[in-house]
Amino acid sequence: MANVLRHLPELEGMELGYIQGLMKNMDEDQASLFAQVYRARRKDSQMILILTLLGFFGFAGLHRFILGQIGLGILYILTIGLCFIGTIVDLVNYKSLAYEYNIKVAHETMNMLNANYPGDVTNTTT
Repeated sequence: MANVLRHLPELEGMELGYIQGLMKNMDEDQASLFAQVYRARRKDSQMILILTLLGFFGFAGLHRFILGQIGLGILYILTIGLCFIGTIVDLVNYKSLAYEYNIKVAHETMNMLNANYPGDVTNTTT
């Protein structure tokens, strides 16, 4: 069983628990490989917060582009963050936006590792 905090010490809260569940059946080499790929692709919730705050200064929707939600990013730009209401809602929910994106990245990383190294990485997703 791999120690999540040794490989990904920056994780906290729900994300830590979720990634710990994904990594529970991995050996140290598999966990190290997963952590390298996941760390490179995940988004920090503080970065999402800063980009959301920029929405009040004329750059509405940047956080949506970073999260891969291109359509919403364009909509936020054209409507000034849906008249700032969408920006305010995203400001309140910035941690859940980052968490949802990071969970998607974790699944993609597990699938990528399973495809490249079949039988080496156990997929424990439901």
